Amino acid sequence: MLRIPCPCCGLRDETEFTYNGSAEAPRPTDPEDGAAAAAYVYFRANPRGWHAEYWHHAQGCRRWIKVIRHTVTHEIAASGWPDEDLPMPEAAPNTGKAGR
Repeated sequence: MLRIPCPCCGLRDETEFTYNGSAEAPRPTDPEDGAAAAAYVYFRANPRGWHAEYWHHAQGCRRWIKVIRHTVTHEIAASGWPDEDLPMPEAAPNTGKAGR
């Protein structure tokens, strides 16, 4: 089980959160562009390594947060509010893991 650090509530179990997808994919700006909306919802990358994601603390403060998580090891490097620029760890060559 993941332990996600909520900036409001502190370290919590992932069962309190709802995953809402990538924080890296830009949302379409034109509401009339159905193809762009469909591509945003259905055609996502499946990255290996560090990735920024949105999570909703549904069973806690009910706020949205951004989490930097490694998609292979599930290690969490940082969390914060959605508008924060969080540091993205650098990947070590050929491993997909954070360099030390």
